[in-house]
Amino acid sequence: MKRYALPVAGLLVLVLGGAHYWWHTGTSDTTVSSYGTLLAAEAQDGTAIDRSLVEEMALGSEDAPLTVIEYASSTCPHCRTFHEETFKEFKANYIDTGKVRFVFREVYFDRYGLWAGLVARCGGSERFFGIMDMIFARQAEWTSAGSDVGVGENLARIGRAAGLTGEEIEACMRDRDLARAMVAVYKENAEEHGIRSTPSFIIDGDLVTGAMSYEDFSALLDARLDD
Repeated sequence: MKRYALPVAGLLVLVLGGAHYWWHTGTSDTTVSSYGTLLAAEAQDGTAIDRSLVEEMALGSEDAPLTVIEYASSTCPHCRTFHEETFKEFKANYIDTGKVRFVFREVYFDRYGLWAGLVARCGGSERFFGIMDMIFARQAEWTSAGSDVGVGENLARIGRAAGLTGEEIEACMRDRDLARAMVAVYKENAEEHGIRSTPSFIIDGDLVTGAMSYEDFSALLDARLDD
């Protein structure tokens, strides 16, 4: 089943109080029912959301003839399938050869996806894709911890395996300004491209959905590169 991008209930508490609050208390707040309410916090607390904090994560030459944008959630099984079964060959044959500029944009179905994004971005652009690979590879493990604390600890374990220190991970998970900016940027990008499910791809401006095989994905790319 595809995962559909819906408003994230309870995310306001995380963004205003910091991921540390969720991590260590396991408290769940379901009072927030829309991103509109979430982003209204900008006016409520008088603090502007600094969208420049969210670095665009991309691979490949900026001069590549074709740009592919992937919208994915770290908690989406179909996104994991694409990255485990298709992405490596796609990267070798299209990104590394200069044919495609690849942009990865996160979708947040839930607070766990946002936490994963904070951990992945903790390593900066140089480590981001490596950490995301680990997050996808261990998805079944870290998402099934059974509690907020367990999920947080599992993600921290992945971060440490990627070479981050405990202090670095803690600081990243406490960064409410970055968390708010990530949600705001996600919302704007998803609205711009009409993203309703993951994985979704913007290929040469066209929306394509679903975790495709390498053969099907490469056929779409070749058709546009040959034009």
